[in-house]
Amino acid sequence: MEILQAIIDDAEEILTLQKLAYRSESERYNNYDIPPLRQTVDEIKEQFKSHIFLKAVSEGKIIGTVRAYEKNGTCYVGRLAVHPDMQNQGIGTSLMREIEKLYSPNRYELFVGSKSDKNIHLYQKLGYNIYKTDQYECGNIEIFYMEKFYK
Repeated sequence: MEILQAIIDDAEEILTLQKLAYRSESERYNNYDIPPLRQTVDEIKEQFKSHIFLKAVSEGKIIGTVRAYEKNGTCYVGRLAVHPDMQNQGIGTSLMREIEKLYSPNRYELFVGSKSDKNIHLYQKLGYNIYKTDQYECGNIEIFYMEKFYK
């Protein structure tokens, strides 16, 4: 596996992976209207203008992805997705470490569903702490905002 910066031509494959990876999240919360499942290829292509996308590639296929952007001293990390058959093999950890290397903010921020125990554990292992609870934009899903200060 190698981690590379994604290009706009990867948008369709990234979206396919994202929808596959986030299906378990939608099932966990019994909500199939979450933004990662509603996002379009055109929306992802538009994000390439403001975000850096990374991809984990194995045997010519994208098996993981993450994106981020920096604003006012904070790096916002989002949509970490790893192919369901490839999870728990360190791919998400590698993607997070690589995306963090591309920025030098005062802090990093992301959010995660409050019932997503494996994801929360991953982010805590990487030094993120929960600092706020809120409701997700699509309804009855409680989310935790997590932050990590740049060292």
